[in-house]
Order: sequence, then structure tokens, then C-alpha cells
Amino acid sequence: QVQLVESGGGSVQAGGSLRLACAANGARYCMGWFRQAPGEEREGIALIDRFGNLKYADSVKGRFTVSRDNARFSLYLQMNNLNPEDSAVYYCAAEQESCLRLGWHLEARYYSYWGQGTQVIVSS
Repeated sequence: QVQLVESGGGSVQAGGSLRLACAANGARYCMGWFRQAPGEEREGIALIDRFGNLKYADSVKGRFTVSRDNARFSLYLQMNNLNPEDSAVYYCAAEQESCLRLGWHLEARYYSYWGQGTQVIVSS
């Protein structure tokens, strides 16, 4: 059974930084970060495959960096220059298909495995 556990959320002032981590219980092909604010749909923000190929949503491009450590089955999200619009519950997601076969879609419906989420609050 696939298990994903996020950590690293918290509260920060606008302009600050946070680093999220996701621990998986095994190798996963396509992994990514999604977020969901109250009353909003779950938004895909970053994907990374086993080879380090990346895709970002325009809303975070240039501010967020996704990375993974395949040896540790871990996924990371470095978030810089945070603003209040980044406040949300952040989720780690994975799928046992390559990101290429998934079409590099940033839509939640393409991913089967999810963590429990970690809250990020950015105050102005």
C-alpha cells in the first residue's frame, strides 16, 4: 500500500520561505505537490519524475522548487517569496505511471495516492 506523509508546513509572513517534505514508503514514478485553499478546487503546482524532469504551475513558477531524493523515496518543495494567496493545505501526490504517460497533467484526478496534507498559512 502506498503511503505518503507530508511535513514542514506552518505559518510564515509574506516574503518568507518554507520547505515541505514528503516521505513515501517506496519508489514512485510521478510525484507532485498540490494545494487546496478553503472553498477552492485542489490545484496542482509542481510535478517531478524519476529523472528530475519538472513542471510547474504558472502561479508558483520562479518562487517554488520541487526536488526528490529517489534513494530516500522523498519529495521536497522549497517555497520562497510566499504571499497570502499561497495559504492552503499542501498535499503530496504520486502515481505508478511516468509523468510523461500521465501527460504531465496538473489535475488531481490523474493521481491515485495522496498524503494527509500539511497546512501553510502566509500572513500579510
